[in-house]
Amino acid sequence: MKKTLALLLAAVMMLALLTACGGGDKPADTTGGGQQQTQEPAGTPEPAPEAPAEAGTIGVCIYQFTDAFMTTYRNALQEILEGKGYKVSTADGANDQAKQNEQINTFITQGVDALIINPVMTSAADQIIATVQAAGIPTVLINREPTPEQMAVYDKLVYVGCDARQSGTMQGELILDTPNKGDINGDGKISYIMVQGDPENVDAQYRTEYSVKALTDAGMEVEELNLTRGDWMRERGQEIVANDLAQFADQIEVVFCNNDDMAIGALQSIQAADRKVNEDIYLVGVDALDAALNEVKNGNMTGTVLNDAVGQATAAVEQMELLLGGKTYASGEQSVYVDYVKVTPDNVDDFMG
Repeated sequence: MKKTLALLLAAVMMLALLTACGGGDKPADTTGGGQQQTQEPAGTPEPAPEAPAEAGTIGVCIYQFTDAFMTTYRNALQEILEGKGYKVSTADGANDQAKQNEQINTFITQGVDALIINPVMTSAADQIIATVQAAGIPTVLINREPTPEQMAVYDKLVYVGCDARQSGTMQGELILDTPNKGDINGDGKISYIMVQGDPENVDAQYRTEYSVKALTDAGMEVEELNLTRGDWMRERGQEIVANDLAQFADQIEVVFCNNDDMAIGALQSIQAADRKVNEDIYLVGVDALDAALNEVKNGNMTGTVLNDAVGQATAAVEQMELLLGGKTYASGEQSVYVDYVKVTPDNVDDFMG
C-alpha cells in the first residue's frame, strides 16, 4: 500500500512540474527578446499593402485638353504623380492665356506645393514666371520653352521638354532617306508645303526652319510653295492641304506638318485627291501619336518623329521632386531635354502598342 501511495504522489508532482514549466498549448518563445510570439490562425489573409502616403498637392496647367499630344502627356503626368502619392489637380487653359493665368493664381491661393505648367503662349512666360516667383512656388514649365534669360530670374524654375530643332532636322532626314531624296519629279529641287503649328510657339518655329535646313545642308535645292498656320489642329491640316493641292496639284512633292494631328488631316486631303504617299508625294509629322504610327505602318505616312510624352512626364516629375527637396538652378542650367526619335516603316513596330 505504501509503495502504491508513493508512486501516485510522484506522478502528481511530475504533472504539476510540467504545467508550471509551460508544457501546455503555448509555443516556446523563440524571439530571443523575452516577448512571446503569437501564431495567426490558419487561413488568415495577408494585410493589404498600404496606399502611398499623400506626398503633397500639385497643380498641373495644360494649354488645351483637346490637344492629342498634350492629352497623352497629361495622362502620363497624372499617373506618375498619383502613383507617388501626390494629390493632383489639373486645369484646362482652353487655349486662353488669361484663363490660364487665373488658374495659376487659384492654385497658388489654394496652397499647392508645386506647379507644372504648359503655357498657352510662350510670350506669356515673363508674367507666369513673375507670378510663381512672387509666391515662391517650385515650378516646372513643359512643352513650350521660354528663353534662358526669362528663366534665369527664378532659381526654383526648370523647363523640361525636347529640343525642337532636333525634331525639325529629323523630319528633313526622313525625306533625305527616301530613294529620290524628296525630288519625286526629278527636276533637281524639292517643292514642298509647310503646315505650321502656332508660329508664336518656338517648337513650330524650329520645326519649320530645321526641317528645310536639313535638306539644304545636304545640298538639296528647295522650293516653298506655301506655308500656312494650322494651330496644331487636324481639321486645319485637312483644310490647308486640300487648298494647296487644288492650287499646286502635282507640283507638291513633300508635305511637312509640325505635328501628327495636322498630318492626319493632311493625309485625308491627299487621299481625297487620289495622291499616293511614298509614290507621288511624301508626308511627315511629329509626335508619333497612335494614329500616325498606324499610318506609317500602313504606308500612308513617310514617317514621324517620336515626341516622348511619357519620357518628358517622367523627367518633369523628377525635376519637380528635386525642387521640392530644395534644389535651386543656376542661370543656363534650367533646361532638361529628352531626345526625339525618328520613326519609319522599318522601326515603327517598336513604338506601337
